[in-house]
Amino acid sequence: MNLITKYLLLLLAIASVMANVGCSTTPRAKPANVVDRSGGNSEPTPPGYYRVKRGDTLARIALDNGQSPRDLAQWNNMSNPNQIEVGDLILVKPPAGSKSAVKPISKTPSNIDTPKTDAPKVDASKAEPTKEVVAEPGIRLSWPAKGKVSDDFSEKTKGIDIAGKLGDPITAASDGKVVYAGNSLRGYGNLVIIKHDNTYLTAYAHNRTLLVKEGDAVKKGQKIAEMGDTDANSVKLHFELRVNGKPVNPTPYLQ
Repeated sequence: MNLITKYLLLLLAIASVMANVGCSTTPRAKPANVVDRSGGNSEPTPPGYYRVKRGDTLARIALDNGQSPRDLAQWNNMSNPNQIEVGDLILVKPPAGSKSAVKPISKTPSNIDTPKTDAPKVDASKAEPTKEVVAEPGIRLSWPAKGKVSDDFSEKTKGIDIAGKLGDPITAASDGKVVYAGNSLRGYGNLVIIKHDNTYLTAYAHNRTLLVKEGDAVKKGQKIAEMGDTDANSVKLHFELRVNGKPVNPTPYLQ
């Protein structure tokens, strides 16, 4: 083998090694890491607070925690309640010294029945985590609309549906204060939420027309809306009873 041949073989060997090195390093190239700041916060949520998730609105957070959207905005010093960001911590319990408590307008037997003093103590001593929240016997509701119940309460529905005709009257199920009147909660259409005291809320959804506004005091049986089909596939009232923000079956409390 002459010198030229040896030189050519050496060049071929070097070229082969370089090619293999190039092939072995190519798969190691990875795109830059993307940090997800849209809800991947693993920090624990402090008691009395709620951490905002994608799709939340202040009205939804308020309903699920038994509070008024206006109170949440005030407690959290929000200049624009419509601008909340994923991952934000929202105070959902009244701060010390808050004057947001809602007292029943009337304490007549037809409005609120005083529970036996022993019952809450007994229930509390036997309390265990359960999926369904059961309301204590502290409120009696009137039917908010006339019609047939077309959908019963379940964990999915969170309330009952009452079928009727377009424009049928919707009435307040008990005395209270309107804490929301609008249509910013997806799936509810034109919605009214009434806070009866610091425990109970009722919600009235899919209305055609709202006849009350936020801050109004209403009486049991007062017309607050007209039945409709906003954000629904049929004319109906979707009615919810919330106990400390948790949906419960309203049927046992309707008279």
